[in-house]
Amino acid sequence: MPQKDIENLEDIQLLVDSFYQKIRENDLLGDIFNNVIQDRWPQHLKKMYSFWQTVLLEEERTYFGAPFPPHAKLPVKAQHFDEWLRLWHETVDGYFCGIRADEAKWRGNKMAALFLHKIEYYQSRGAQSLL
Repeated sequence: MPQKDIENLEDIQLLVDSFYQKIRENDLLGDIFNNVIQDRWPQHLKKMYSFWQTVLLEEERTYFGAPFPPHAKLPVKAQHFDEWLRLWHETVDGYFCGIRADEAKWRGNKMAALFLHKIEYYQSRGAQSLL
């Protein structure tokens, strides 16, 4: 069982790399992510390091983007977010425990719920995303 909390950028990189390796190999999510990201995985991972570093290590603000717009038109439903969350929690729990690990799971839950709500809104109304 993990005995360490998420403490630094190296921990964020381990978490993100491990999580996205699971995503890439996942039967439900792999094709979606691989088709969108294609050969830009190094850039995507770097962006995710910055995002999670900013979210979890508050004193280190390195992400300045808008996380939702790239996801607005993805062909995803609730089961995709359920699987994303299952893998996210599994990865966090596999490496870390503590306040920041709990925060990572809480933030993942909130982000998934918000993204799903927005995506369903756009899909049900044929609306265009703002970006």
